[in-house]
Amino acid sequence: MQKIYFDNAATTSMKKEVIDAMMPYFTESFGNPSSIYEIARENKKALDESRDKIAKLLGADSKEIYFTSGGTESDNWAIKGIADVYKDKGNHIITSSIEHHAVLHTCEYLEKNGFEVTYLPVDEYGQVNPKDVEKAIKDNTILITIMYANNEIGTIQPIEEIGKIAKEKGVIFHTDAVQAVGHIPVDVKKANVDLLSLSGHKFHGPKGVGALYIRKGIKIKPLLHGGAQERGRRGGTENVPGIVGLAKALELAVENMEENNKKMIELRDYIIKGVTEKIEHVKLNGHPTNRLPNNINFTFDFIEGESLLLLLDMKGIYASSGSACTSGSLDPSHVLLSIGLPHERAHGSLRITIGDENTKAEADYFLEVLPSIVQRLRDMSPLYEEYKKQKNR
Repeated sequence: MQKIYFDNAATTSMKKEVIDAMMPYFTESFGNPSSIYEIARENKKALDESRDKIAKLLGADSKEIYFTSGGTESDNWAIKGIADVYKDKGNHIITSSIEHHAVLHTCEYLEKNGFEVTYLPVDEYGQVNPKDVEKAIKDNTILITIMYANNEIGTIQPIEEIGKIAKEKGVIFHTDAVQAVGHIPVDVKKANVDLLSLSGHKFHGPKGVGALYIRKGIKIKPLLHGGAQERGRRGGTENVPGIVGLAKALELAVENMEENNKKMIELRDYIIKGVTEKIEHVKLNGHPTNRLPNNINFTFDFIEGESLLLLLDMKGIYASSGSACTSGSLDPSHVLLSIGLPHERAHGSLRITIGDENTKAEADYFLEVLPSIVQRLRDMSPLYEEYKKQKNR
């Protein structure tokens, strides 16, 4: 039985070039970059070169890039760090209802500690209206944090427009770009962002390493205290192999983006067309065109998404029902509820996130097995049985 990986939004495989770039820093060049002898200096050089490379690819200055353990740390640092510095100026934060839980739970934590948070609604496609952002800004607003692209439904936000509003109003703007970086063009200057989070394992880099872009002039408190690493803003011995891999993975992603995206959009749209033609009572979630090149999110009426995933797994197809970070939860996706789906429909979701290595043959196999799986689950559903009775009356 063939194995098909359709869950690239959860994590990606590492490219061979990335592994090759990392290997020397696990073995012969293993020194601590804070030390002064030769193998330490080699690591410091690799660290600096990686920082320069990532900065250039994001349109930033190398002194504006700070390495972290990944997206969750970067989001926490950006939000808590700004809140701590600017709490005497104000205590109001603006975010959206469809953010990743790394942002939502951080905002909830701050609410328990004296901060006020406005959770903006989204439209039926999962987009934030920039006018809503502008209306929500108050005299005590210190931070706006809106994700670049949604991890579940793939909708891309009007980040540049929101950034212009934030800049005009003198409010700091952070974006969780974990799903965007490496998949669509991202330039921090054009996007008008002050802080930006990214994570390597979303674009064929290693897990456990990411970065936070902090615009020059932005004051922020450290999240981790320790040594003088990362120019005194983030203590802890740097993960040199991971950072080298992060830089190499981003370099490859940007170099091959146009070619890869063309291929993935064709495959994405082919799957969407096939599913909607072969199966009734199915809805595509997210914006029909302004979405990530690799993202597909369906809702199938009358079935449970978890059962669908298990049956797909038995056929060798690996997918998800939403964010991997909440896969153990029985609650329906907060993103799907936010775009207006009722609970019973939100439970029947399936997220397919393809990669540049997926093929049309794999898509055809998926389209071959999916209809019978959906029908099998519907045949066991009392909701579907009731629907048929009502239809036949």
